[in-house]
Amino acid sequence: MTKKHILQLKNISKIYSTKTEDLNIIKDLSLDVEEGEFISILGQSGSGKTTLLNLIGLLDSPTNGSIIIDGEEISLDSSSIDKVRNEKIGFVFQFHYLLPEFTALENIMIPALTNNFKNRKEIEKRALELLKDIGLENRAHHKPSELSGGEKQRVAIARALINNPKLLLLDEPTGNLDDETSEKIFKLFKQINEKKRQTIITVTHSRELSNISHKKLLLKKGILL
Repeated sequence: MTKKHILQLKNISKIYSTKTEDLNIIKDLSLDVEEGEFISILGQSGSGKTTLLNLIGLLDSPTNGSIIIDGEEISLDSSSIDKVRNEKIGFVFQFHYLLPEFTALENIMIPALTNNFKNRKEIEKRALELLKDIGLENRAHHKPSELSGGEKQRVAIARALINNPKLLLLDEPTGNLDDETSEKIFKLFKQINEKKRQTIITVTHSRELSNISHKKLLLKKGILL
């Protein structure tokens, strides 16, 4: 049976123009990602990793080329791009970006409430299920200031999953954590990938994180190797 492509990048380039030169950060790059794959993108600082992740996550637009997510070519000048990003893509960054005035449960619910405030009870039920999945059901009503660094990052992961995204994007997700906590987060990503068949793409310097992925890709001067 043919596997479904969740993401296709077709000949994308990203050029930043300065007063003195054009900087070609991503160069005619193509990539196919199948449903359920766990892909790590490695590369030195300045290789274009974050730029590439921002393009995949629709936070930036390519200069050339096309991006197809879940079989739909994304119109990058469309007013619906925020909706596509919110519904189909989950983000986990190096910093958790939890809102300090809300509880763990409320932080997880926010992206789903943006789409459908009327179904608050259903959203709360799913958020509680996610808290259980990440082992923090007893911390539902704690605010970020009452959580450890690892707990905050686990809440950020649950928040990224609340809308059942087609793609989970990780940008150095353990960069601010100690080794022991990072190991727990790695195991959580592996569990999410295997049990939920969640497609994951991570940009990382961590060999430990890349080692649990299915495929390692090296980005060098804007080219995938």
